[in-house]
Amino acid sequence: QALESELARGALDVRLPGRPQTVGALHPSTQTLREIYAICAQMGFEVLRSREVEDDLTNFQLLNFPPYHPARDMQDTFFSTRANVLLRTHTSPGQIHAMRKHYPEPFRAVLPGKCYRYEQVTMRSECMFHQVEGIAVGRNITMADLKGVVTEFARMMFGAGRKLRFRPSYFPFTEPSAEADMDCILCHGEGCPLCKHSGWLEIMGCGMVHPNVLQNGGYDPAEFSGF
Repeated sequence: QALESELARGALDVRLPGRPQTVGALHPSTQTLREIYAICAQMGFEVLRSREVEDDLTNFQLLNFPPYHPARDMQDTFFSTRANVLLRTHTSPGQIHAMRKHYPEPFRAVLPGKCYRYEQVTMRSECMFHQVEGIAVGRNITMADLKGVVTEFARMMFGAGRKLRFRPSYFPFTEPSAEADMDCILCHGEGCPLCKHSGWLEIMGCGMVHPNVLQNGGYDPAEFSGF
């Protein structure tokens, strides 16, 4: 009788409509990455993924970071117990993998993934972060092609009419190198706390692939160039 009474109290009318399931949403990082992939695909770039655990040779030396190069100081990372095996500090080792995969043909690719650096965790920095890198290798590619792609990407990603500027910079694996700035999306260049009252936001580093890096990827710098 107790069992029958309990079943009667908890009776389920199967004719009622089912309870809707709570559906989650994509993480903002995933949404942003997918948007970047879609834009780059329209410009002829394929998506290539490469490993997060690299060796010192590929992460540094083949990209013009010889041992004890001062530029390594900014990319201190996490090393494994195996000699010269580390968590990659940038997606740039993917350039070597991409070139060796496509050699001797021209290609365009974006290299997304997680990167790791030994940094203090704050509101603005983390020891792990996402990065998306683009590379295009072919004949007669110039800095003008690079600027055109970056400008078009910024306008498709952040809105038409975006203004860009390119400042000379230095990266061991590109020559010439530049930093790309975009007018602030909040103040439109007037100056605000987001852009540190400069009117500009740095969105990426860029440059032409260094001849040494092209050669390490298998391409002849006398015939090929890239960004």
